[in-house]
Amino acid sequence: MNEQQFIEALKEKGIELSDIQIAQFKKYFELLVEWNEKMNLTAITDLEGVYLKHFFDSISPSFYFDFSKVITVCDVGAGAGFPSIPIKICFPHLQVTIVDSLNKRITFLNHLSDELQLENMHFVHARAEEFGQNLKYREQFDVVTARAVARLSVLAELCVPLAKQDGYFVALKAAAGAEELKDAKKALTTLGVKLSEEFSFKLPVEESERILYIFDKIKGTPKKYPRKPGVPNKTPIQ
Repeated sequence: MNEQQFIEALKEKGIELSDIQIAQFKKYFELLVEWNEKMNLTAITDLEGVYLKHFFDSISPSFYFDFSKVITVCDVGAGAGFPSIPIKICFPHLQVTIVDSLNKRITFLNHLSDELQLENMHFVHARAEEFGQNLKYREQFDVVTARAVARLSVLAELCVPLAKQDGYFVALKAAAGAEELKDAKKALTTLGVKLSEEFSFKLPVEESERILYIFDKIKGTPKKYPRKPGVPNKTPIQ
């Protein structure tokens, strides 16, 4: 997917990019490739791959979930900024907080944010489990999202405690999502969310399967979650 195909594909979905936004994506691609030579940010560095598998894929939740109606977004384990920074470029009003456990990635994200002149961006170097127990952030966000971080049962424990009551947990998953959802039933109930909507679709060009899950936060998350770093991954809520 080249730049023009990216612009056209988004337009078909109702997102018309301004010249400034187009330039931001271009700069994002350049900085990603440049910094990737110094640190491992992504295995995908060709233009067509980045525009499709990182930019377009990251924005795809907005085809099904209305980001214009929310303000605060938290992205857990965003790595090189996916999915939240492409979403932020398309929806500039959003106030985005990114938490990542690797300080080098936070340094990149700070630089990226400055270069793209993004406002209301907040980057936190922390383990997601500790971040979720921090009262400054716990149950403070309209939307919490993550892409390709962990299985849904584990991901829910890292993300749901950050969503405010009546907020949302939006999970981007590949074809294995349906199996993960079955495994995560107890975790989702325990943590205080229920599945509101799910959407299956294919990424254009390569036709790989995607599933988007939108969960409503219906009650407060018990204080014990998330548990200590490493525990959710070793012993998911079953």
